[in-house]
Amino acid sequence: MSSSVIIKYGFRIRTRSGLIVDNLLIHAKDEVDAERKLRQMYQHCRILERTVHDPVKNPQLAAAR
Repeated sequence: MSSSVIIKYGFRIRTRSGLIVDNLLIHAKDEVDAERKLRQMYQHCRILERTVHDPVKNPQLAAAR
């Protein structure tokens, strides 16, 4: 049985119409998967910033789950 860790990825984007969307959180297995999911929801967006909310690296986030 393999254990798959789901990580939260945070994005700040500019939509194709020019609006800025802050604090988009996407759960994914890796960064490529998170960006794929983001682009399904916001086609032709431009990523301005991305962050990783990894519970393994940040024990406070893991405790909040």
